[in-house]
Amino acid sequence: MTQAFLSGCCSKVAGRLQTISLLVGLLTLSLSNPAIAQERLLRTLTVTGRGVEMIPATATQVQLGVEIQGETATGVQQEVARRSASVVEFLRSRNVEKLQTTGVRLNPIYSYENNVQRLTSYSAANTVSFRTSTEQAGTLLDDAVKAGATRIDSVSFTAADEAIAAAQQQALREATQDAQRQADAVLSSLNLSRKEVVNIQVNGATPPPPMPVLERAAFASDQVANTPIIGGEQEVQASVTLQISY
Repeated sequence: MTQAFLSGCCSKVAGRLQTISLLVGLLTLSLSNPAIAQERLLRTLTVTGRGVEMIPATATQVQLGVEIQGETATGVQQEVARRSASVVEFLRSRNVEKLQTTGVRLNPIYSYENNVQRLTSYSAANTVSFRTSTEQAGTLLDDAVKAGATRIDSVSFTAADEAIAAAQQQALREATQDAQRQADAVLSSLNLSRKEVVNIQVNGATPPPPMPVLERAAFASDQVANTPIIGGEQEVQASVTLQISY
């Protein structure tokens, strides 16, 4: 039994030695063969491309409203409500987009004499915001004042939603192509060639913020000249990072 046991152990040891010898041989072959070693080592280059698209600002975002002062809270609130209803009705007749109320306010006004506070009047305001085409914005602002608006808080320009979405897609394409051109320029200068993209990171296409042009401006209700409104252009940016093997 002892002889059989020893014979079995010797067989197992011999088998393990053969396996180790085979692994060492494969490792030696890999290290001695440059082609195999190069395949086992993944070399990559990381580049970030940028894309920019300019689009016309064809839409105008407006915030305006009615502000009244008077002796009683009820009186000023009713007058603001009446004029605001007239303004809203006018805006709806012009088919403006995204019309909504942005503020309703009623405040007491005090005077101070000899360190004594005295209630003198009330101030009420109602403001709305909406979007319209830039080419119609000037005339619409003038007509809104005639309809009862007493204040124009802000005017800003933006592109149409469809134009922004299309510009974002194009900016991403430009950023991807820019990253590939950068990789080709670097690798060709080193006598290397681009193989395949192993990783992609989209850093996003940023929609342009509205461009403000007017803030808290008061317009006289008896003005005759049309208010000039010029939209200009907006910039949409995108960046894409590529990890490329070579």
